[in-house]
Amino acid sequence: MENSTPAIDSAPATGAGIGIAAVERDTGLGKDTLRVWERRYGFPQPLRDACGERVYPAEQVEHLRLIKRLMDQGQRPGALLRQSIAELGERLAASPAIVGADDTADWIVPMLKARDIDPLRAELAQRLARDGLERFVMDTVPALNRRIGDGWMSGEIAIFEEHLYTELIQNQLRASIYALGGRGTRPQVLLTTVKDEEHVLGLLMVEALLAANGAFALSLGAQTPIADIVGAAQATTADVVALSFSGAYPWRKSRDALIELRAALPERTKLWAGGAGLSGRGRSIDGVRIIGELRDVAPALADWHATHPERSKH
Repeated sequence: MENSTPAIDSAPATGAGIGIAAVERDTGLGKDTLRVWERRYGFPQPLRDACGERVYPAEQVEHLRLIKRLMDQGQRPGALLRQSIAELGERLAASPAIVGADDTADWIVPMLKARDIDPLRAELAQRLARDGLERFVMDTVPALNRRIGDGWMSGEIAIFEEHLYTELIQNQLRASIYALGGRGTRPQVLLTTVKDEEHVLGLLMVEALLAANGAFALSLGAQTPIADIVGAAQATTADVVALSFSGAYPWRKSRDALIELRAALPERTKLWAGGAGLSGRGRSIDGVRIIGELRDVAPALADWHATHPERSKH
């Protein structure tokens, strides 16, 4: 049964806390998101330092890490914010990081902890070659991401080790995309994120799937202003603009950005959007195709070819 206030552990009345900028870096949840949750849900409940700035007790930061991990799996924050740390931990335990029937993602942690980069890089390359790019992106990387996230949340791995893992995965994907660079033709897909959305791994995973399915993908990286997205779409004659929204990005901001962008783009340019921030919302936006899962990328490309045969030939 849901309560009007979240079931959270009590924060200490005294003692040092963690500043909001550090919490943002630690959890991946933006400052605006933390403030909105505080107003709307009553959690987190920061203390104030001598200057009146928000500081967060360590147990609340741990609570936020759990929430972020589950959001990354597509669960919605409204329900998560009403649950205790124990309840959130049970949810995570029920979602093991499974790659295949006989293969878990647990191998990544000891290799990462050993910090012997060449063997780890070689292991990732071997699994990419074994799985093929599409399965690697759709199955292997998400399972590894969950395992790394769980280890980071529990303190099993350090933040710098999580960053190291992310960089190694990104390098593998970029190398694969580069190897396919001469094969992509149409549609031409412009990839980016909007302002304040800095998560790029999801964007890179979509870029890899587009390249594997014969599309020409051009990434602008993260945090591109809407006016610049429109200018780039016009300058490159993009067939599709695709945006990624992480689970930490507020739904209302996602919706507003998509509505503004749809109105500014040429009618011929399709607008796609996906990521954990939109997954499971069950809401549509006129003129925007929501890509619910990575597996929906290939069907979206097939639909584009079916409805644009004249451009598919070029």
